[in-house]
Amino acid sequence: MQAFPLNDLLTARSTSGKLYHEFLRVPAMSAGIYELAAGATDPQNPHAQDEVYYVIAGRAHIRVGDEERPVQPGDTIYVAAQVPHKFHTITEDLTLLVFFAPAEG
Repeated sequence: MQAFPLNDLLTARSTSGKLYHEFLRVPAMSAGIYELAAGATDPQNPHAQDEVYYVIAGRAHIRVGDEERPVQPGDTIYVAAQVPHKFHTITEDLTLLVFFAPAEG
């Protein structure tokens, strides 16, 4: 078994200086923590993998293709591979648990 305490993941992400910190990679999936500060611009582009976001903290909006909705803690969002998507109007620092299937990259 592998366990990943949230505080350890947040520290590792912060220490890396990057917005995204991958903490798990196996052939079928990968997982990471993605953080965007309030007012930030989301720099990501569509991915080759299906993706699931779980909102740990923060408030924002997400646009997926032509659809848009607000997100808040406890929300789960699925984004199919190759579909353009971005978080925007980030009003509270956003912390997301992200899963890619199969593994990203």
